Order: sequence, then structure tokens, then C-alpha cells
Amino acid sequence: MAVKIILLVAFFALMIGIGVYCRKHATNVNGFVLGGRNVGPWLTAFAFGTSYFSAVIFIGYAGQFGWNFGVASTWIGLGNAFIGSLLAWVVLGRRTRIMTQHLDSKTMPDYFGKRYDSGALKIAASVIVFVFLIPYTASLYNGLSSLFNMAFSIPYYVCIIVMAVLTCVYVLFGGYMATAINDFVQGIIMLGGIVAVIAAILHTNGGFVESLTKLSQIQTDTTEMQGAFASFFGPDPLALLFVVILTSLGTWGLPQMVGKFYAIKSEDAIKKGTIISTVFAIIVAGGCYFLGGFGRLYGDLEGIVSPEGKVAFDKIVPSILGTLANYSWGDIIIAVVIILVLAASMSTLSSLVLTSSSTLTLDVIDRKGKMEEKKKMLVMRLFVAFFVIVSAVIAIIKDKYGFTFIAQMMGVSWGALAGAFLAPFLYGLYSKRTTKASVWVCFAFGVAVTIVQLLCSFGVISFSGKVLSYLFASSIRSGVVSMVGGLILVPLVSLITPKMKKETVEPMFTCYDKKVTVSIKETLEE
Repeated sequence: MAVKIILLVAFFALMIGIGVYCRKHATNVNGFVLGGRNVGPWLTAFAFGTSYFSAVIFIGYAGQFGWNFGVASTWIGLGNAFIGSLLAWVVLGRRTRIMTQHLDSKTMPDYFGKRYDSGALKIAASVIVFVFLIPYTASLYNGLSSLFNMAFSIPYYVCIIVMAVLTCVYVLFGGYMATAINDFVQGIIMLGGIVAVIAAILHTNGGFVESLTKLSQIQTDTTEMQGAFASFFGPDPLALLFVVILTSLGTWGLPQMVGKFYAIKSEDAIKKGTIISTVFAIIVAGGCYFLGGFGRLYGDLEGIVSPEGKVAFDKIVPSILGTLANYSWGDIIIAVVIILVLAASMSTLSSLVLTSSSTLTLDVIDRKGKMEEKKKMLVMRLFVAFFVIVSAVIAIIKDKYGFTFIAQMMGVSWGALAGAFLAPFLYGLYSKRTTKASVWVCFAFGVAVTIVQLLCSFGVISFSGKVLSYLFASSIRSGVVSMVGGLILVPLVSLITPKMKKETVEPMFTCYDKKVTVSIKETLEE
């Protein structure tokens, strides 16, 4: 217990110290929201990765998908690394940085408003961000209850309040730069923690080969395949593919993720950040899902499977970790994991509340840009506190009363945001022909699919057709429908709707034509 408390106190002190240190970077809106667009590769890459992978991944998704797919769930982590990180940096990184600086946009809704010359689009995007980031923010506390009940004898609400207050403090003091530096520290903790946990779990099961052998002997009722949970693609490859697409491609349309590209410093930083971010994702995401893949080896532990056969996915990973307490070094591993999960949650929470507060302040309240700098800073800081408090209250209410509605909203937030924003943002960076009408259609489609999914989840409506009933059986599948549907709809609608005026759109793309001088090692002479 002493080790756990000492590490926690040291961790909290470091977070607050960084926030206070970064006050000098948060004296104006550009510094508070984007770090002055002067953030290096390591900080940006770790900020991207830690915002991507929260406690929801480590506790919830690793437990759930590891249970469902076995070691094949590792493909989800690899998809996150190569599609959600590597490809996102390659396709979006440079163009996002250039275009958003050229348009002087600080948020994703602001980008939509300026890129498509529409104040109404800016407001609509802001509303979508506000509605769907709140439940997503509250979901970050999921899984902490089981972990802290295993490690400490303190009420869950105390954990929520402590985490919320500390996150709020360092974001209020240092803004984006404090978030980025803390993300770097938290990312190092996540890297070391996940490696230590995997090594410990495999060791307690006799090593990798012995663990895999035990897993191959577990059968499932959903397939006749022998050793499905130790197989290459698991017992349900199609369902696995849907999870990979949602959790990997979804990052391309999430404002708190894409916003990291707004702030990066230089071309060199983008190249280095691409590599660093990808390696980080391979270790953290791949490690989390790989660990979760061995969850069925612990299926007989108390609380995981109810007498009715219902699986408590959030308890799988904490229960696995609880078995380490029987070993001499187990307490140290558990202490590291507690810091790991807190770090993952706090990093994502800080990114989300900063995104929400800046969007609401700059794109809704000060949409005409007439508010004084000091007043904007004050309003943003007030909204940071507001969003942290609201998310904490929702998490406490959900835990106390078991409101399933909030849990369902958490599940569809990712699909709604990515479904509405991914296609308009991506095509807007590359194509002059993308129309305002196509963006409206994509916004409406993404939100509509989400609403239909909610109605299906609560039994209000149902589909008799085999395809529709399959696609709306879970928020994961419907989320993929909204994202892929948007990628198809935007170019199709752009073909049949009025184009933007040439004198409006042409100047926007001149930012890509600016000539720069580089050394010969970067490019060969003509």
C-alpha cells in the first residue's frame, strides 16, 4: 500500500508542477489552444497516442475484445498503429498543418466554417462536438472503479473527483503545452507499464507458448473451429474487421485527435512524429489487446462471469492484475498499472475538455471574433472547469444508479463524431470540388445513423432484414457504416450540387503552392 500511495503522490505532484511551469505558454488563445503552433515531434506524437488510448482501451476494450476474439484481438492494436496512427499522420498531418494555419482556424468547426465559407456549418459542427464529446469524456472513468476496488479500499467517487480536479488544474494553468508535456510523461508510464504487465502475466502462466497452449484448449459455442481463441483471425473474423475499422479509421475524424496536427512545429517534426506515434501505438495498443486476448484463462475468477452467463468485461483486466498480488513483485506491478490507467485517462480527458472548451468559446460564443483576448481566455478556462465537472458528475451518477442510457451514448460517440467529420475534413484538404451541400449531407447522415443505433439499442425500433439487423446490432458496426457511408456520399453529392465559387476556394489552396528551399538530401535536383 505504501508503494502505491508514494507513486500516486509523486505522479500527481509532477502533473501539477508541469501545469504551473507551462503558464508562460498559455498567455493568449493561440498559446492556450495550440501551444503557439510550435510543438515538437516527441510531444505531438505522445499527445496523439495518449489521447488515442485511454483507460477505456486498457480496461474496457482490451477485456471485451480479448474475450471475444482471443489473441486475434492484437490485430485491433496493429490496425490502430498502422491505420489510426501511421496512415493518419501521412495522409492528414502535413496538409492539416498547412491548411489550418493558412485559414487561421484553431478548431475543427472553425475549419469547416472557413473551408466551406459557412457560419452555419461551423455552428452545426460545434453542436455535434458538444453533444457527443460530453458522454465520451465521461466514459474515461469507466473501468477505474474495478481497478481501484481491487487496489484500494476507497469509494469510486473519490477516485473520479481526484482525477477530475488534478486534470482541471494543469489544463487551466498551462493549456495545450501543459497537456502535451504531461502526455509525454504519461506516455512513458504507459509504455513501461504495459510491457511490465504483459511480461508478468505471461510469466505467471508458464510463458508465451504455455499461455497460448492453454488458450487453444478453450472452446466456443459460436464456431466449430478448434482452438479459435489462439487462431490467426479468431472465432469471428468479420466482427473483428468492423472493430479494426472503427477504432483505426475513426481517429481521422475526431477533433481532439486531428487537432494535434494543427500545433506541430515543422516538416521535420511531422516526419519524426509519424515514426514515434506509430511505434508508441504498436507497443501500447498492440500490448493492451494482446494482454486482453488471454482473458479467458481467468474466466473462473469471481465476478467475471455471472451465474446467468453474462460477462463483466470491465472486470477482466483488473481481475487478471489482482492475481499478481500473490507474488513478491506483484504489488509493484499493480502500483505501476494504477499509474498507467490514471495516466491514460487523464491524458485523454485533458485533450477532450480542451477541445470542447475551445470549440464552444471560439466557434459559438465568439463566432464573430470580436471578444477581447483576456475575456476569451477566461471563458475558455471556465468551460474547461465546466466540462470536467459535468463529465465527473455523469460518471458518478452512472456508477450509482446504473443508467444504461449514458453507457449507450458513450458507445456511439466515436461513430457519431467520426461519421460526421471524417469525410468532409479529409476531402476538404485535398479537393477543391467538395461542396457545402455534401458536408451538410455527411453531418446529417452521421448523426442520423447514430440516432437509429440508439433507438435500436433501447428496443424502440428493429430491422427484419438480415443486412440491416446485422449492421445495427452494435454501435461498432453502425459506426463503420456512418464513416464509410460518409466517404462515399461526400464525392457523390459534390458531383450533383453547386460548386463553391472559384474566387472563394482557389485562394485557400494557394497555401500548398508556396515555394520553400530545402537541402539536397531532402530532394534531388531537377
